[in-house]
This record gives sequence, C-alpha cells and structure tokens, in this order.
Amino acid sequence: MTNIKHSLYLTLGVIGFFVVLAVWGILTYGGMVDPIFLPTPTATYGAAVDLFTQLNFTHDIWVTVLRVLVGFLLAAVIAVPLGIMLGTYKPIEGFLEPLMSFVRYLPASAFIPLFILWIGVSESQKIAVIFMGSFPQLILMVAAATKSVQTDLIDVSYTLGTSRAAVLWRVILPASMPSIMDSLRMVLGWAWTYIIVAELVGASSGIGYMIIQSQRMLKTSNIFVGILIIGLIGLIFDYLFKFLSKRLFPWS
Repeated sequence: MTNIKHSLYLTLGVIGFFVVLAVWGILTYGGMVDPIFLPTPTATYGAAVDLFTQLNFTHDIWVTVLRVLVGFLLAAVIAVPLGIMLGTYKPIEGFLEPLMSFVRYLPASAFIPLFILWIGVSESQKIAVIFMGSFPQLILMVAAATKSVQTDLIDVSYTLGTSRAAVLWRVILPASMPSIMDSLRMVLGWAWTYIIVAELVGASSGIGYMIIQSQRMLKTSNIFVGILIIGLIGLIFDYLFKFLSKRLFPWS
C-alpha cells in the first residue's frame, strides 16, 4: 500500500465531501430533480435550523445516541470475551460458531414485532433490537480477529514453556486487539442502521421517529437533515475509534 502525507490524506477527504456537495447543488439548483425528492442544500440547512431551534431536535439526537450506545455496549461486553474464547478454544468454537452463524443471518428488524409483544414499546425494545443486530455479528468478527494471530507466535510461546493462560493474555490478546477494535468500529456503524428501523415503530422521540414523521408530511429536507446528522455522528465515532486504536495499540 502506498503511503501519503497525513495532510494530503485529510485534503483528499475534504475534497470528496465537496465533490458530493457540488453534485448535489448541480442537481437541485439546476432544476434537474424535483425538490420534493431532493431538496437543495440551502433548504436542508434551513430545515436543520428549524429542527434545532423550534422542534428540540437535540433531544431526539441524544435519545437515539443513548439507545445505540447502550445496546452496542451490552453486545460488546458479552460478545468480545465470548468471541475471544471462540477463536482460541476449539470446543467453544464447535459449540458456538454454528449457532452464531445461523443467528447472524436473521434480520434484526424481523424481531421488532416479537420484541414489542415480549417487552412492549419501551426503551428496552429498541435496545434489544440493537443488541440482536450487533451481538452475533460481533462475536464472529472478534473470533476471526483472534484466529488471525500468527501461529508462529503461539508455537514459540509454548516452546518457551509459557502456559495456555499466559499465551492468551500476553500473545493472543495484544496481537488481536487492534483487529477487535476495528470490528467494534464496524459493528457500531451497523448498529445505527438497526436503531433507525427500531424507531420507526412505537417511538415518540429519536432521529428515526423524526424521519418517519417528516415522511408522512412530505418534508424531505427534514429527512435529509436526519440522515446527515446520523452520518456526522457516525464519522465522529469512527475517528474516535481510530484515535483510541492508535493510542492503545501503538504496535499495530
């Protein structure tokens, strides 16, 4: 892979956003697309101002972020240790991997009617959707990251008389944690897609609730604001994970 300067990397990223904004402006200001389908950037900005100043959109954002983080952290606390065990010990792999491989193909959105029946339309139902969508994916990705540790490192450790527990803590975990952090970053992105689906049913607040209400009133600009805010929050979390990965695992 070719390395480039960090300043050039950032510049290219900014240019990418400006290219998308320019295409958006050409399509809308040029009258190529009806505003009911694609609002102009200025109309979207005006809708954002109205949402934040008049409709308390900040509260909706906070509610959605809290739901995502609680469901994701619950999944991570359980899935990461199990995934490490699954990737390290064959008996646990034989027991869990077929089951998780089956569960991960089940769409989380299909469980929403069941969760409403079992839990109701409370916050727990929305958190359960996040957990259901994140847990099986995360446990298998963590297991794959653990299995990717070079066998030479493990073999040398055993040759030097290291115990199995020490190999896990001093070899496997340090070698696999950067990849595990990347898995957490990826699954958190998927969690945001699940929360929007969860908030479309039985919610009275949140970004997804605002989006579905705007769709009913044909306020396309509000929908775009919700989508862009989700993308911005996701970008912040993405760079936060990358920052933590560099700080915590400099050897990667």
